Amino acid sequence: MEIRNRVVVVTGGGGGIGGALCRRFAADGARQVVVSDIDREAAAAVAAEIGGAAVRADVTVESDVASLVRGIEATHGRVDIYCSNAGIAVGGGPEASDAAWRQSWDVHVMAHVYAARALLPGMLARGEGYLVGTISAAALLNHVLAAPYAVTKAAGLSFFEWMAIAYYDQGIRLSVVCPQGVRTAMLAQEGERNFLTAGALDPEQVADAVANGIHDERFLILPHADVGEFFLRKASDYDRWLRGMRRLRGRILEER
Repeated sequence: MEIRNRVVVVTGGGGGIGGALCRRFAADGARQVVVSDIDREAAAAVAAEIGGAAVRADVTVESDVASLVRGIEATHGRVDIYCSNAGIAVGGGPEASDAAWRQSWDVHVMAHVYAARALLPGMLARGEGYLVGTISAAALLNHVLAAPYAVTKAAGLSFFEWMAIAYYDQGIRLSVVCPQGVRTAMLAQEGERNFLTAGALDPEQVADAVANGIHDERFLILPHADVGEFFLRKASDYDRWLRGMRRLRGRILEER
């Protein structure tokens, strides 16, 4: 799909990967870029920069997502590309609070479900539409320190896979972007000792990969090329991969 002249929505668009996506879509000639974020001021700042529109929405509230989509359809007639990008970082394992697990589930899974419910009727009626999920390499490779994050990201990936199976032949295109470390506030809050910092990409590099992936209508977008190789190793010898992940976790914990 070409981005030029398309109506594009980006959730979590007030900064990080979302802000970079908004800038890239505007540069590529999108007809309208709608910057959505739970932080109204952040969304407005990005929208003002690119000549887009800002809409506050909490993606964990279905009525907010439905209102976001209905408003854009009423104003612009359609939503061509919807980037379900909002995310949070929650570490720990089973001991993480129920609230942390539920919030991770709501942001990384139900936000995609709410978007699909709102978007698919119009897209299916037109026989065209594109949904992009900002997932994570953690969905493919897990995360040695953050179970709520890895588990819910994997569930989000599975939902996008299901939609690609169910709706592709009806004209709906889907992509998931699965980066490792990206130089955003989410990575910065974990400190310089985060094991993903060394190979981190700039948000603009991720946005470039997403734009190219949409153009090629490629389901799996990997801004870090070595993630694909790691994924193949995991599939070829699961036990060996688990041993390697245990060693990685041990090294990280020793350094802390």
